Amino acid sequence: MVVLPPPVDVMRPRAADGIPVQADPPRELQYSLKLDGFRALAFVLGGGKVVLQSRSRRDLAPEFPGIAAHLREQLPPGIVLDGELCAYREGRLSFTDLLRSPADRVREGVPVSYIAFDLLAVPGRDVRALPLRDRWELLGAALREAGPPLQRVLATLDEETARGWFRDLREAGVEGIVAKRMGSAYRAGSTWAWRKIRHVDTEDGVLLGLIGPPGRPRDLLVRLADGRTVTTSPRLTPAQSREVGALVGDLAGPLARDPEHGPVRRVDPPVPVELRRLAGRQQENAAFVRIRSEG
Repeated sequence: MVVLPPPVDVMRPRAADGIPVQADPPRELQYSLKLDGFRALAFVLGGGKVVLQSRSRRDLAPEFPGIAAHLREQLPPGIVLDGELCAYREGRLSFTDLLRSPADRVREGVPVSYIAFDLLAVPGRDVRALPLRDRWELLGAALREAGPPLQRVLATLDEETARGWFRDLREAGVEGIVAKRMGSAYRAGSTWAWRKIRHVDTEDGVLLGLIGPPGRPRDLLVRLADGRTVTTSPRLTPAQSREVGALVGDLAGPLARDPEHGPVRRVDPPVPVELRRLAGRQQENAAFVRIRSEG
């Protein structure tokens, strides 16, 4: 029985500078891998329908038909998972391959997995109000008979193990660690109950608008973590322009003049992005890295 249909807003971690310390027993923090993929809620609905809902509420199932089919075969209607779609190339996570068509991934032998890290509903019951420790156990039970490409994320209660993962798994494409309070309920929006610790060469931002054609923008209007609004620099590469146009071009509004930044097409809703600060001749620039799945 389906009790939690899409769309549902996701719970989002807040950025922290370092891995938080685990208290003495009872250990109240879970440490899990922060993977480089597309954040997606997986809804197994009635009639064989599966929805893979992105944070922006777009259905990704048509872009990942193999994952949708596997979820349909392995899980009962009414299950809702939170997790990450991940592609693999040459032994490491490959975010770029998630942007390719299903046919291209199959032709190039690039597998995709769905890595679940939370459970929002089981048949007949919405479990978001339960603490994470209970949802984690229910998730394990729900996936007990499932196999690849569906699996539960690697997680631990041991702080030193988490620090080892953070140190050793970067080359495999692991972005960092997410630390979660075991007593936390699943609540939509950004929360300190979940904290993300990423390798520090990039930072989060928010895409507010496109400069240039919506299908092939030249630059982006972004809001930085400190609240400033700037235009990305240097200009987008052709590959970046295609990526942004494909993922958010349909969200761009009509051309309007911004008093500070000139003609721009506002993106609604705004989209999380990853940026890299670069030293410029007169000021620090914000270079676009990629669209983020979960911010």
